[in-house]
This record gives sequence, C-alpha cells and structure tokens, in this order.
Amino acid sequence: MDAYTTNEPIYALATPYAPSAIAIVRTSGDGVINLIANVFSRKEKLIKAKSNTLVHGCLVDQAGDSVDEVVLAVYREGHGYTGEEAIEINAHGSLTGLKRIFSLLESIGIKQAKKGEFTYRAFMHGRLDLTQAEAVEELISSKSVRGQASALERLEGGLKSRLLKIKSSLVEMLASLEVQLDYAEDEILEDWVMPREEINNIIKALEEMIRTYSAGTIYREGAKIVLAGSTNAGKSSLFNLLTKEDRAIVSPIAGTTRDYIEAYTTIMDIPVRLFDTAGLRDSDDVIESEGIKRSERLIDESDLVILLISPGEEEHITWKTKTIVVKSKNDLEKRDGLAISTLSGEGIGALIERIHEELLNGCDNSESGAISIDSERQRDLLVKLVEMLRFILSNENESVDIMALFFQSALSILGEITGEVTNEEILDTLFSKFCLGK
Repeated sequence: MDAYTTNEPIYALATPYAPSAIAIVRTSGDGVINLIANVFSRKEKLIKAKSNTLVHGCLVDQAGDSVDEVVLAVYREGHGYTGEEAIEINAHGSLTGLKRIFSLLESIGIKQAKKGEFTYRAFMHGRLDLTQAEAVEELISSKSVRGQASALERLEGGLKSRLLKIKSSLVEMLASLEVQLDYAEDEILEDWVMPREEINNIIKALEEMIRTYSAGTIYREGAKIVLAGSTNAGKSSLFNLLTKEDRAIVSPIAGTTRDYIEAYTTIMDIPVRLFDTAGLRDSDDVIESEGIKRSERLIDESDLVILLISPGEEEHITWKTKTIVVKSKNDLEKRDGLAISTLSGEGIGALIERIHEELLNGCDNSESGAISIDSERQRDLLVKLVEMLRFILSNENESVDIMALFFQSALSILGEITGEVTNEEILDTLFSKFCLGK
C-alpha cells in the first residue's frame, strides 16, 4: 500500500455508510479549517472559532447551492484526535448528501484518508504511543465486555504507564554503567554491582503481562465450540438452550441434522461461535455422510468439543481437540459425572462453568491488576525483553562497556513495544487493519 502521509488534509466517514439520522465526516490536516471555511455559509465565524467549539451552518458548493445543513466541531492544532488542525462535520445521514459532501471536500483539495490514517497521525504527532494506537483497533473489534474494558484501559494509557516505569528503571541502570565508562581507569570508583533484585522484579512484572495474553485473546476474539455426539444425543436441544434461540430442529428421528448449524453467543462473557453438527455414526446416506465428514473437520478446527453421551452409550473419542464429556438426557437415567437435562435445565449451570474453565485453562484470568495483553506483537516483544534481561543476569561478569550494550538492547526492545523504535513497514501493517475514519 502507499505510505501514510502527515499534515496533508484528509477526510473519511467516521460512521457507518448507511442511511441514518446523523453521519460524521472527519477531516484533519494543515489548513483544513480555512479550506472548509471557503465552502461554509458562515466563513468568518468558522475562521475565528476557538478550539473544541461547535459552529452551525451550511456547506455550499461552488455554484452557491447548499449541500447540507451541518454542525462543525472545530479542533485547533494540538487539541484534536490527530494533534493536527481538524473539523468533524456532523451532517444528515443521507447517502446522496454524503456523496455530495465527499465531492465537495475533494474539490477543495482534501483527499480521502486511508484505513487507520487518523490514528497513524495521532501516533506520529505523539498523541498516542503504539500500545494505545493498537488499543483503538482492539476496542473497535472487541466482542465481550471484558475485551472492551481491557482495550479501553490500554487506550487510556494503562500499559504505557507501566512500561514507562520499567523504562525509567532500565535507563537508571544504563546511566550507572555509563558513569563507569566516563571515568579514567586510574580514577577511584566503586565497582558496578548488578541490580539483580530490581531486574528480577521487572521480569516478574513482564511475565505477569505475558500470562494475560491467552485470556485476553479469548475475550477479544472468542472461541469455536463444537457440539458432537451420536444421533439423538441431544445436541440440537443443547444448541438451542445455549444460544437462547430455536435455531436447530429437535426431532426423535435419528439423523435430523445433516449439516452443521452455527450461531454466535456468549458464555460467561466469552464470545463463542457454537456449532451443532451431524450425529456421528456410519451412514449409507450420501448427504448425511458428507455432513458427518464436515462435522469431523469442524472438530479438528475447534477450540473445544462438547461430546454428548446418551444413556447406554460408551465414550468414544477419536480426535485430539480438548473435549468435555457430557452425559445427556439425565432426566431419563441418572448417571455420575457431568450430566445434564435440556428438558429440566439440570446440570446446565455446571456445564457452562466447565466450558468457561476449559477455555481459560492455562490462562492467567486473575484480577491481580496486571494489564491484559491482546496484541501478539506486544506479547512477542515482551517475551524477547524477558529473555534479554535473563541474559543480562547470566552475564554479570562481562565488562562494563559490553554490559551497557546489553542494557541498550533491552531499551531498544522496550522502544519497539511503545513505538519509539520502529519502521514504516511495521506501522503500515498495523494501521492497515483499522477501518476508515480511524
């Protein structure tokens, strides 16, 4: 993709492109207030407007005809989202009207923004660091309350502030080494002592963040769960109960579900893509056999399988995917273990808790105060930083100048996380994931 720019006037629709009561067109860049003032009915009012104020009027084309009645939110340099001069146009949500506004903006030299270009500019102008910029995209795409809250915490600077504290400590350690380098060999100076306890505390804090990654990803992206079992094991009844919808056909006739059915739901705030599959059995029916093959593929691709066992059946697992064995139809025959009845609701609460437990198994789901990490890029760099710090601890007998290089490397890794050290290719990849208008 073309490289992002800074300062050139840009625009993008910040609300969905669909008929609505209100639509917001975001603009940013050098001179954008004066440019829009030239096609605004109250030119002088807009030019003199203070930052963070609203101006009501009409956009007019070059023929003097009204394009739309609008309210303009004015942001002077250093006050808006990007840090640049900016105007947000609050217009009517007519698609025809929006097309006219887009054409008008382009006619005065304001070009359409690329995906993520507004947030890119906010990053480049120091309004956000890279962890906050990533949190913007994570906030928009979050599918759970916890995922949304976690992204919001990072956007508000929660991760940034913790990394800055770590940076401050590492800078102090490096400075103490550089003092040694500044003195001549014959000058009396105490030997540098490795701050082992402080480094171990930093490693502990970083590892707490790393452990949150798996849980953070599950709450953000969700999990894929497959209901499996023989025909008439109660899969469709459980599917309807978990989704709270009457989606799957429930019938005493074996093989009613021939293809899979899917639905989105949440289980204890975890977004779940739930699949009801064809009953697993040998079948001469071509269509049913194809449905069973698809079920088997889904099982292999899922995060969790719930295997339902009817009364009198034996447990038979032929796949490697994590599986919860559930004894169904417990109203007909009481059995030990995790047993449910979709008719009475017995055992459903216990099943939901078990699903939640299995999805988060091995994840740090504590409320210890550690900032949750959802970004794979951040996780990988945190792991790399921990490895570097452990390397420093294991090489304390190195010379002072070599040790200083090690600490500089650690600070460089930390800078990659926050965006102080980065390259255009990484930035282009990151911001291209955003939607238009962000």
